[in-house]
Amino acid sequence: MIRIRFLGTCSGTEPMPGRHHSAVVLEVNGFYYWFDAGENCSHFAYTSGIDMTHVRAIFISHMHIDHIGGLANLFFTIAKVEKMQKLSHINGNSYDVFAPDLQKLQAVKLVSGISSTPAKGVRFAEHEVRDGVIFADENVRVTALHNAHLKETGENGFHSYSYLIESEGKRIVYSGDVATPSELDPYVTAGCDLLMMETGHHKVSDVCGYVKERGISRVLFTHHGREILRDPDAAASLSASMEVDARICNDGDVEVL
Repeated sequence: MIRIRFLGTCSGTEPMPGRHHSAVVLEVNGFYYWFDAGENCSHFAYTSGIDMTHVRAIFISHMHIDHIGGLANLFFTIAKVEKMQKLSHINGNSYDVFAPDLQKLQAVKLVSGISSTPAKGVRFAEHEVRDGVIFADENVRVTALHNAHLKETGENGFHSYSYLIESEGKRIVYSGDVATPSELDPYVTAGCDLLMMETGHHKVSDVCGYVKERGISRVLFTHHGREILRDPDAAASLSASMEVDARICNDGDVEVL
């Protein structure tokens, strides 16, 4: 069973009541896989019962503040909880962190107080994201695909990614931020059981049209832009009228596959 927890569902707007910036956690067989880390994510996770010592890996789509604003505190919280509980992590106190820009990741680690020397044995192993399979264990396999959100030519590499998550026989796509939904075609044409799609840069009708055209089974809207923030009920009604199996996600929502 896969349990998807939404810790933050807002795009990079000014603070919104009841919503925080993007963060999603997949739970598979008691282990946690983190996708983006907006502000407040570690507080929400810990106080809602997530075992921070069972975080297996952290994946960052790109280094904008609404996707990494809580990353330093996530590192700090994991180290603090291990020290407090006097526990040894399931991977020998090592957590894998995947980010498209290791220089900026170093700055985040510096702020957290764990830049170069592991805190009480806790180690955050850094991995630079590139296209292709970047992680696989007994629970999940994660493939990265660069996108055009940052309008890069590739001359200096790419620094914004979407992720395909394969687990328990399911294919789940986490969009990150994309210039157009069609950038996800390489993932969804082979079948997509669930699309976690940002709407901070797209109209709900356009995303629903894409979902129908590509035969995607279900879409979870997150990283909400003004359209959904203004009237989530209207967005839900629009999705239903287009006969799309959709959910307008809120902070704290859980989806089970």
